[in-house]
Parts: sequence; C-alpha cells; structure tokens
Amino acid sequence: MAPAPQTSALAIASLAFGIACWLALPVLGSLGAIICGHMARREIRESGGRLGGDGMATAGLALGYVHLVVAILVVVFVMLLFGGFAAALLAIGLHAH
Repeated sequence: MAPAPQTSALAIASLAFGIACWLALPVLGSLGAIICGHMARREIRESGGRLGGDGMATAGLALGYVHLVVAILVVVFVMLLFGGFAAALLAIGLHAH
C-alpha cells in the first residue's frame, strides 16, 4: 500500500488565507488565498502524485475570489450611495459654499 501524498504547504496557506480574509484580513487575505492557491495547484499538478491538497487549494481560491468580488461590490455600492447623496444635496441646493 502506497503512503498517502503529503499535503502541499501552499494549499494549507491558501485555505488559511481564504478563511482569514473573511475574519480578519479582508484584502490581504484574499490576495494571499488567490496567489497561494494558484501556486499550490501548479505545485500539486507538477509533483506527479507526491503532493496532495488540491481540494484545499481550490477552497482557498474560491474563498479568496468570492471575498474579493464582494469587497469590490461593497466599495462600488458605497461610492454610488454617497454619490447619490451628493447629487441629491446639489439638486435641492444644500451644497457647501
């Protein structure tokens, strides 16, 4: 019986960053999850079966990408919201002099 493949450290890091981006490190965690996830998947693919952890790398990638999209949507929403308030204030004549 062949021993189980060793788990890629980059895959573990990707998953850890993916979880951290939702809890403590919003943008940096997302970028870390995405970068480590892609590096881990390449490392695992090129290892010839010596390394495992593709599922962890994929989960980290998914968490990172989803968080990045949500963060971008929130920023756009806030900009539109405050832009709308500014336009409304200008329309009713309550602008700063």
